[in-house]
Amino acid sequence: MRVLGIDPGYAIVGWGVLDYTGNRFAPVAYGAILTDKDTPFEQRLAEIYTGMNEVCTKYRPQALSIEKLYYQHNQTTVIGVAEARGVILLSAAQAGVPIFEYTPMQVKQAVTGYGKAVKKQIQEMTRILLHLDAVPKPDDTADALALAIAHCHCSRSRIAGTPPR
Repeated sequence: MRVLGIDPGYAIVGWGVLDYTGNRFAPVAYGAILTDKDTPFEQRLAEIYTGMNEVCTKYRPQALSIEKLYYQHNQTTVIGVAEARGVILLSAAQAGVPIFEYTPMQVKQAVTGYGKAVKKQIQEMTRILLHLDAVPKPDDTADALALAIAHCHCSRSRIAGTPPR
């Protein structure tokens, strides 16, 4: 199974593609779609859409794993992330990629075995599971790989036929 993990944002969209066979992970590619803060917001969304289309076309994922949006403190930020997330989901849907959403706690549990793990623990376990020399940068890329790992672990326990989302 080939999984594309996405850490949504509008300044940085982290992405990571993994192949998962049996119980083995093989990192295929990872990176980030970056947008400039001085670029008009609608153009930033267009850049994210184009970048996502390129990733989906090049790597042909069979599933997209993305973090569920949750509201913390800054209402302005959450709205912008929600809009970027919508563009990401549109790109995946148009490419025919099934979408699966996970909460931060589900990702922590799937990657580290502990639902209250801190970011450094998740990143280090991601590095270990993928046999990488270093934690990928920016952090959003490491987070995207963790989301892909979470889907791989969670998809094994899903009941056959359960629809995405």
